[in-house]
Amino acid sequence: MTETATESTAITDHPSPEHRRPPGVDDAAVAAGGKLSEALETIERARGHLYELHQLIGGADLRLDEAVSKFREAGHPEIAERIERDLIGRNVLPGRWTFQIVEEFDDGYYAHFREIERDVRDTLFDGRRHLFEAEMKEARRTHGRKGHSAVPPE
Repeated sequence: MTETATESTAITDHPSPEHRRPPGVDDAAVAAGGKLSEALETIERARGHLYELHQLIGGADLRLDEAVSKFREAGHPEIAERIERDLIGRNVLPGRWTFQIVEEFDDGYYAHFREIERDVRDTLFDGRRHLFEAEMKEARRTHGRKGHSAVPPE
């Protein structure tokens, strides 16, 4: 008697070792790790927005050159001079352009957050990531069903 494709898949269809809970780790620790991972993902999104701010502010500052030129052409040199003097190259926060804000964030809060998250993973989960999500996937997928495999095909 030969196995069907579904039976064969069901036998071998399980998460990869890096997405399985280490021995001795309980549900509460996995849930807490999931919240920490979710918080880090939120910080990653915030960091992306910070870089977005950096690029938007930089682009706006460069567009001011065009505005200055157009005000001069339109016969308004006093407005052009005020923009040049008071806006172009202005700090967005005291003593800081946006690149400095990004660098401080990356080297400070962001680096510290990532360090703590990695330490927790290394201490409790043998460095494994996304255990909460991996277990959620196992609970929600239909085992043996096409499109519901635990891992990508080899």
